[in-house]
Amino acid sequence: MRILVRITLMAWRYKVRLILAYIAFAAAIAFALLVPRIFGDSIDSLVLVEDGAVVPQDVAMWGIGGLFFMAALLLGASLMRGFSDFGRTYATDSLSQKVAYDIRNLLYDKLQHISFAYHDKEHTGNLMSKATSDVESIRRFINLGLVRSLDVIVRLIAIVGILMFLNWKLALLSLIFVPFVILRSAIVLRRLRRMWLHVQEIMGETVTVLQENLVGVNVVKAFASEDYEIRKYAAKATELREEYFLTERLQGINSAWMTFYFTFALGVVLWFGGWEVVRGNLTAGGLAQFVLYMNQLTFPIRQSAQVINSFSRAISSGQRIFEVLDADSPVEERPDARVLTRSEGKVRLQDVSFSYDERIPALKHIDIGAEQGQITAILGSPGSGKSTIVNLLPRFYDVTEGSITIDGNDIREFTLESLRRNVGIVQQDVFLFSATIRDNIAYGVANATEDDVINAAKIAQLHEHIISLPQGYDTWVGERGSTLSGGQRQRLSIARTVLINPPVLILDDSTSSVDVETERLIHRAMIDVMKGRTTFVIAHRLSTVREADLIVVLKDGEIAEQGTHDELLSANGIYRDIYDLQLRPQEELLLDAAISNSDAGGDN
Repeated sequence: MRILVRITLMAWRYKVRLILAYIAFAAAIAFALLVPRIFGDSIDSLVLVEDGAVVPQDVAMWGIGGLFFMAALLLGASLMRGFSDFGRTYATDSLSQKVAYDIRNLLYDKLQHISFAYHDKEHTGNLMSKATSDVESIRRFINLGLVRSLDVIVRLIAIVGILMFLNWKLALLSLIFVPFVILRSAIVLRRLRRMWLHVQEIMGETVTVLQENLVGVNVVKAFASEDYEIRKYAAKATELREEYFLTERLQGINSAWMTFYFTFALGVVLWFGGWEVVRGNLTAGGLAQFVLYMNQLTFPIRQSAQVINSFSRAISSGQRIFEVLDADSPVEERPDARVLTRSEGKVRLQDVSFSYDERIPALKHIDIGAEQGQITAILGSPGSGKSTIVNLLPRFYDVTEGSITIDGNDIREFTLESLRRNVGIVQQDVFLFSATIRDNIAYGVANATEDDVINAAKIAQLHEHIISLPQGYDTWVGERGSTLSGGQRQRLSIARTVLINPPVLILDDSTSSVDVETERLIHRAMIDVMKGRTTFVIAHRLSTVREADLIVVLKDGEIAEQGTHDELLSANGIYRDIYDLQLRPQEELLLDAAISNSDAGGDN
């Protein structure tokens, strides 16, 4: 019930539309209730039952004009009911769309600001299902549940009151099915809530399978796993279909029972009412009115099945949506957070420990100090904690113990936006948007000029390639940058980071996926980029590591060694092993390439 109250409060923001919808409903009900009365009076004016026989009345006594008048009343009531129904439909549809619009924006805003830790635990497909299917269920509830439920209640009360007024004996007979309807509705509502929650969960799993397949289509095709993926998706789709069928079957059975209850009651009313007419206790018009009002009773009864369904879906979908909206973010801005202006670039990690969960530490007691303009290279085997440090510096996660400071101030004292404007990251996994090359470079810098974009591309050694394309900087980048090579995507990511001009720069394997020549070009450009910037380099390339003022070697989340290149080589420790296995072969390869270029130049 608490979930429905929260949804209702969101709809109450548009109370004018909600009130108009209720007024339109009331008007539609009033005009609909006039029709049986007009029809019954017309019949009584035309026929009379005497001694069990129908005796026609003298039409002339009542007047042709009277017949036209009654027909005009009937037509007018029907027209006004139509206008009221239009107003009701317009008000409820616009109201439901506005509430759905608000919920979508709230969800998107929450997903933008919640920390990485939440996304680590939540499947993307499940979030997509919540933002689409679950929001649609809420929208339908506003339309069919919140507004129409009152219509159902008012119609039931009004029609039952009229039936009691017309003939209390027939009314009691017509309502013999009501206790069964109430009992069955309560049972169905409880079952449907659980079933719809399960349906929405399976929907999220199905979307996850689809999303992963589309994102990893290259892997699927590389391993010739199309048939396996088809079977996996078909299994989820079948499960979803079966769950939908179960809910629809329950709704269908419930609706059928509602119809049976009403039809049975109608048969009883016609049998007993017919005897009342023959005995002279009820006019033919009165019986016609009663039957027509009973017929109108079928609408709220059948609608009650839809209302129950919308209530159950709204409860299950609302539960899933509010789980996101109410989720706590481990990384939050302090109420008194201040803006970090242009930093000097002095960074220090003081006794930093961190774990993604409480059991397994990813970093243990890390101490690293970087002065302005200093280059710090961080090396280690996979899982040693290199990427974790990258995630901690811009506060994608918060440290478990210790602190990280910039210019002597804890980074938790600053607003997240201003902090991340001061810490530029070239990430290992480059993500590009489906937009132009210009838009991808200028992403996050709304006021970037054409010259700014071109200069950033030149620094990243990408300008010459861009202008060689038919559309230059207006060239459209495919989804996830599919139209660019790995090295080009890497350089575009560098250009994007260069454009924000951060005083602190993080290069996370920024050149590990490019060839030697491309790396040489990027490295030459990045020497200029890193001047005056505090830079953390997480790489496996000797050319960058040797430029570092400080090399930190991690092992199992701890600092195993630190020092300069020469100092660590002399120590004959872990760094020496890394150098011999990974870095020295690169050095020899670069030397061979330089000799080859020199020989080629001499021949010319």
